[in-house]
Amino acid sequence: MTRASFVTALGLLSLTVPLGAQGGPSPAAPSRDTILAVAREIMADARFCTFGTVGLDGHPQARVMDPFPPDDGMTVWLATKPTTRKVAEIRADPRVTLLYFDTGAASYVTLVGHAELVRDPTEKAKRWKPAWSGMYEDQNRGEDYVLIRVRVDRLEIVSGRHGLRSDPRTWRPVVLDFR
Repeated sequence: MTRASFVTALGLLSLTVPLGAQGGPSPAAPSRDTILAVAREIMADARFCTFGTVGLDGHPQARVMDPFPPDDGMTVWLATKPTTRKVAEIRADPRVTLLYFDTGAASYVTLVGHAELVRDPTEKAKRWKPAWSGMYEDQNRGEDYVLIRVRVDRLEIVSGRHGLRSDPRTWRPVVLDFR
């Protein structure tokens, strides 16, 4: 069975798993629910993520951020000031990448998606961390507080502890496609 036919057999091209030595699926291919549960665990354990954008000069830009836990659909919310470089970069090109790395477990989750800026007071009121009090004038109520909503197109994950290993030949991780 080819990789394409295996992925198609799973439906929706939503899950790609490393193939075994004979070209067939690895034993006990993980379910979508298992992958998402492990991804959430890694993201929580890592706490911080590296947030990557496309710079105005075309070069990738990265910074460490303190995201909110993903919602049920794996949408991730972050907060920043509207005057930051990342806001200008999102306006110019909404493609972003978030990388969560749990050093203790040598596991990672990469989320590839599109970001949008959200200034809605109701959404802002839902998302606030008291540790940020000194960073914003009026906490989450002011104009200096803007949310970034990242809608995920693709999730990549590697976690040996959970049996989610990359392909030994290509190092391709386990992938979920949300498109």
